[in-house]
Amino acid sequence: MMMVPRKVFFTGGVGVHKDRLASFEAALRSAGIEMFNIVYVSSIYPPNCIEVSRKEGLKSLQPGEIIYAVMARNETNEPNRLVSAAVGLAVPEERDHYGYLSEHHSFGETEIQAGEYAEDLAATMLATTLGIEFDPDTAWQEREQIYKTSGKIIKTSHTCTSDKGDLNGKWTTVIAAAVFIM
Repeated sequence: MMMVPRKVFFTGGVGVHKDRLASFEAALRSAGIEMFNIVYVSSIYPPNCIEVSRKEGLKSLQPGEIIYAVMARNETNEPNRLVSAAVGLAVPEERDHYGYLSEHHSFGETEIQAGEYAEDLAATMLATTLGIEFDPDTAWQEREQIYKTSGKIIKTSHTCTSDKGDLNGKWTTVIAAAVFIM
């Protein structure tokens, strides 16, 4: 049986709790995906996959269902420590070709910084498979223009969750995920 996801939705969440695991559970609840059995998968965005809203995606799933997700996760119990989790996306112009997702987990980066880094990772992985020539040392904004003007990459984006560690030293967990729907 071939299992190729046909839809995907993006989500993120933050959880805070005195226990590390409960903090992760709270982040899953914040993201709306706590009621599923999550299997982590690597970074391939399936050919012809359609992005749907979180609301629409959740309607297609049932509690207890095994779902597949590319997930970034980070956590801290240090007060005020900035944590981020981001998933980047790069979709090729040719919809029957696969794209890329990337996970990025960081400390000290803002939501924008971590999100753009994840987006850059996904776009760079896709660009290398499509034979797009670029200088990896140029800034992301310059490479983004090269990728998009090549006519081979139609879309790049990201989802990111960032937060500061709880002031009282409770665990703070951030997650970002691309959830596949079969």
